[in-house]
Amino acid sequence: MKRISYFVLLVFLLSSCSKNIQSARHERKPKNIILLIGDGMGLPQVYAAMSVKKETLNIEQAQFIGLSKTYSANNYITDSGAGGTAIACGVKTNNGYIGVDPQKKPVKSILEYAEDNGLATGLVVTSSVTHATPASFIAHQYSRYLDEKIAYDFLKTDIDVFIGGGKKFFMDRKDHLNLIDSLKARKYQISYSIDEARNITSGKLACLTADEHNKTFAEGRGEMLVQSTQTALNILSRNSKGFFMMVEGSMIDWGGHANDIDYVTSELIDFDNAVGAALEFARKDGNTLVIVTADHETGGLSLVNDSITHKPIKNFSTKDHSAVMVPVYAFGPGAEKFAGIYQNIAIFEKMFDLYGFKK
Repeated sequence: MKRISYFVLLVFLLSSCSKNIQSARHERKPKNIILLIGDGMGLPQVYAAMSVKKETLNIEQAQFIGLSKTYSANNYITDSGAGGTAIACGVKTNNGYIGVDPQKKPVKSILEYAEDNGLATGLVVTSSVTHATPASFIAHQYSRYLDEKIAYDFLKTDIDVFIGGGKKFFMDRKDHLNLIDSLKARKYQISYSIDEARNITSGKLACLTADEHNKTFAEGRGEMLVQSTQTALNILSRNSKGFFMMVEGSMIDWGGHANDIDYVTSELIDFDNAVGAALEFARKDGNTLVIVTADHETGGLSLVNDSITHKPIKNFSTKDHSAVMVPVYAFGPGAEKFAGIYQNIAIFEKMFDLYGFKK
């Protein structure tokens, strides 16, 4: 009887320890968050890239996968302004709005909350830094097309690193202001190519790599997105309190609008390489959550043949966005919170809770 009692007690203790270990594992919270947004990237776009790339996509390393509902406050089909604002600020807003609610009232983004809490912050994109998705994290405007006003909003934050195009909106402005001088006065190091920027490893960096948007990958952009991601991580990771960074593969969307499957897959594979850089950092760091998602799907893409020839037969149903849910992939501490089906605004809420911020 004693042996049976000891055995039962041992099983109970081991079971309790296992539950406590699992609970502790699931309650781990990240010090850093890297959010990567593939603009226009639905599940068909991801699978098309899987079909043409011989190696496994980095995205496939996801520990947890969810689905995000993307509709905006005033439309079943969102645009990047409303879609970006939902993810950045946790608010459903009208199409075309940037960092404001449907009543045009400014709403604070996760990047701004990170700044308020002493974290380092950064944005890395292949488009102009004033384009809809990055603008949603930094600006508060009633129209995504107010590039000069969005550029001026960069001066109202303390963002540590931003890399992308859009130089003309800082220099060649209708109001004749030179925002580059204003950035220098705020102690930003200014560069105009990623090759220059890679030599900067500390301090604040504004790297404007094109007058407006960068070249597409097919036109010879090269490894700029990966290198920009690594450069930003080198700087942001110096902050002992942690950091928030958003990386956008901006032109997956443009391939969808063009109904060009090669354009889509080349941009998505390039974006996936940036995901790989983020994952490499996260694995070494151990305290970094990596989230990969999209603001919407573009093109209404379906794949209607097999990929034996590594050339998927495609069918686009529109040259615009569609209303389908988009994937959310998560890796690292807190990743389990991104499993399931939820509204796009929940991505903000989950990040906010994992950081432990308070409004």
